[in-house]
Amino acid sequence: MATTASPPAAAEALLTDGSTVTIRPLRPGDHLAVLDLHAKRMSPGNQRLRFFAMSRRAPEASADRLCAPVREGFLALGAFSAIGLPEEQLLGVVEYDVDAQRPMVAEIAVAVADDRHHQGVGTLLIEHLVHAARNAGLLIFEADALAENQVMLKVFAALGLRVERHHTGPEVRVVVWLDESAEEYLTTVDERARSADVASLLPLLMPRSIAVVGVSARPGSVGHTVLVKIRQGHFEGPVWAVNPHAETVAGLACYPSVGQLPGVPDLAVVAVPADRVPDVAVDCGRLGVRALVVLTSGLDRHQSERLLDACRRHSMRLVGPNCLGIAQTDPAVRLDAQFGAVVAAAGSAGVAVQSGGVGIALMERLNALGIGVSSFVSLGDKYDVSGNDLLQWWENDQRTRLAILHLESFGSPRAFARTARRVARTMPVLTVDAGRSAAGRRGAASHTAAAATPTVTRQALFAQAGITATSGIGELLEAAALLHSQPLPGISGKVAVISNAGGIGVLAADACAEAGLVLPELPAPLMQRLIAELPQGSSAANPVDTTAAVDAQALAAAVDLLVESGTVDAVLLCLAPTALGTDPVQELLAAPARRTRPIAVVRLDQRTPVDYLTTHDGGRLPCYADPQSAARALAHAADRARWLAEVPAAVPRPEGIDRDAAEAMVAGFLSRHPEGGWLDPEVTAQLLHSYRIPLATSVWATGEHDAVEAAGRLALTGHEHRVVLKAYWPGQVHKSDLGAVRTGLHGRDAVRDAYRGFVRDFGERLTGVVVQPQATPGTELFAGMVQDQVFGPLVLFGMGGTAVDLLDDRAARLAPLSTVDIRTLLTSPHGSPLLFGYRGAPPADLDALEDLLARLSVLATDLPQLTDIDLNPVIASKDGITCVDARLRLEPRPAPDPYLRRLRRLPDPTQE
Repeated sequence: MATTASPPAAAEALLTDGSTVTIRPLRPGDHLAVLDLHAKRMSPGNQRLRFFAMSRRAPEASADRLCAPVREGFLALGAFSAIGLPEEQLLGVVEYDVDAQRPMVAEIAVAVADDRHHQGVGTLLIEHLVHAARNAGLLIFEADALAENQVMLKVFAALGLRVERHHTGPEVRVVVWLDESAEEYLTTVDERARSADVASLLPLLMPRSIAVVGVSARPGSVGHTVLVKIRQGHFEGPVWAVNPHAETVAGLACYPSVGQLPGVPDLAVVAVPADRVPDVAVDCGRLGVRALVVLTSGLDRHQSERLLDACRRHSMRLVGPNCLGIAQTDPAVRLDAQFGAVVAAAGSAGVAVQSGGVGIALMERLNALGIGVSSFVSLGDKYDVSGNDLLQWWENDQRTRLAILHLESFGSPRAFARTARRVARTMPVLTVDAGRSAAGRRGAASHTAAAATPTVTRQALFAQAGITATSGIGELLEAAALLHSQPLPGISGKVAVISNAGGIGVLAADACAEAGLVLPELPAPLMQRLIAELPQGSSAANPVDTTAAVDAQALAAAVDLLVESGTVDAVLLCLAPTALGTDPVQELLAAPARRTRPIAVVRLDQRTPVDYLTTHDGGRLPCYADPQSAARALAHAADRARWLAEVPAAVPRPEGIDRDAAEAMVAGFLSRHPEGGWLDPEVTAQLLHSYRIPLATSVWATGEHDAVEAAGRLALTGHEHRVVLKAYWPGQVHKSDLGAVRTGLHGRDAVRDAYRGFVRDFGERLTGVVVQPQATPGTELFAGMVQDQVFGPLVLFGMGGTAVDLLDDRAARLAPLSTVDIRTLLTSPHGSPLLFGYRGAPPADLDALEDLLARLSVLATDLPQLTDIDLNPVIASKDGITCVDARLRLEPRPAPDPYLRRLRRLPDPTQE
């Protein structure tokens, strides 16, 4: 059933050519612009296709309708641009009008100015209209078009939604089914977004000309340093300097302002004081600049808003402010516009960082390793260009083989995860897992919120997206060195350690075990072949001890035997320096680098944490200074191999869900409690029942007599004919800690005594009790969800009971959960063997647990107002599962759409 929805807020988005438009609802003040669009900027032929006939009145009637005051069931959106114009111009409009006889169906119409065809204006408008319509409860769009209007028919067909055509003479009735969560639609929107994004970044990362604004004559200043580095880097195009107080800087003529430049630069690098940044941005936009890199820090809120508004109005992509700069090593550009001391060497690693210091360290080490950089972007305060943008650029630039990110915050984590998941299929994506503490979380309010720290949430995102997350720069470079040079291991994580010193081999074995790798026992035939190659006194167990007497040929033969045996997925070679006069690794380097399993080398005399050994045919072996570093790198490679081996899985939607009933309950509760709050036991049970989540039979009682009578009925179904009483009052937190639970009650007297004890202990706070049959014994589990305002719903699962927070044995995944995510949740907790028949015990009903997690995922994604779900304990046995206790919290929140195409805005300071 359609509902009344607030008009959508204005949003900026990219067209196919990379230019920016503003999408917003039309207002009465837009009447002249709408009339001009239909009457003057559409040819007579296109007017006929739009109105089905030539009519002088049609444009005016259309403007009257589209710009009328807001009315229920009608919405009109316009796409506006001000690029190169004194005021914004209307490029196109789209509208829907709900059919009064069919309240979930709306008629749709689109019109685009003739000079704006083939730029994606109509498609972008329809995408935003689809989102608004879905928020209003609409399910279907219908449109009439002339059969000869092939342009519009192709727009509908290419949306990615289910479209039907019904021909009636010269007209075509188009029916569009609005399922914006459908995978085909999301994939199609992704493709459009990627194309537009890459086009918008061309002036930033492949500029043909540059201006440096705020160039100081003082050597060592930011502007002066950047100008010098751009020139020393041999940038291919014109470079202009802007300084009103100097005629020349570093031998280059200066211009007093942006408006007096001899040409229009693609890119402007801005290094002026904070109070001048917004005006410089406006000047750049008016001139036609298409990208800004703002190095300046210290902008206040007003200055920041003016800067971003100028970029949006004039279609400029923005890096920064408060950033180090950018570098592009493509031979066609050769741009070094950053003030770090290091110069980015040409290579194949794309690097995006929020911290300039981290960026300098990464470039320096990537240069030293010989990996180098394809492009480098210091994002700074990240007002516009983000890690998501850079991933899409690297996916298409034909030069990047390794993506490296350092992100302290996420604008749209779900869109980022979707992009990263796609990019990680083609190249490794690595990140430093840097973030804020869990301070300020509602840890005392629910077990779920206590568990859902920012670290847990980010790690869930990284794991699902296939991102290699490391704890620091050193670990990231260790992993990058191996992933960049070696084939991936198999998925089992089996490693053979071979060493010329037994003690080092043992340390390496320990490091592998700590990293989650496995050292299998080697088969007898392989051990015999190894012993035949190695010196007397060697040991062929795993780890393999070659003794210090091993020569280069024997060592290389042993390594190749291990690699080719099929017994292990990787080989870790550990070498201690000796005075025997030979370097045992030289023969290994002389062999052709055609091995199908990765080899990592540890040399205890190496001074750098990680480096490369170059083989005679140009191949490289990653070499580490200690076994822990090598083991961590191999573990990351094994994790990536396992992620790539996963078959993309569907998101299940279990049967029997009554979403309409649940939404009605949510709306009713929030109408009574506008600020939100925890649901009482009755509404909690009803809401969970609408999603068929198996809550234990519960009876709500507000008096002693009712409690005793309910216990008498429920005792017949309880374990050993016993019942449980739970005291309740609004705002209650953790009943067990407060002594508000009585278990194992047998007989009317026991129930009566328990109730009276609650009255004595809690007095007037007590509003009632929940009576339940005693649950059958089983494994106590925890399942829950917390709605993160940035990341969306996070589902958690693990060991439960009264010690749930103490044990902290839980796994997390972002909803919606695929079948792979659900199985990962079940197997990740340390206590998960209890579910699979530990030590001969009967296994739990795994199908029922999978179904529970699937229903939690759907509940969380269907109802964004549901901020907390706490099911603890969930009793699991071979005969099924039962949720013994549940707590749910609602807050008034709009339905988000992380995949709607729109550019970033500054965060609301009231939410920071």
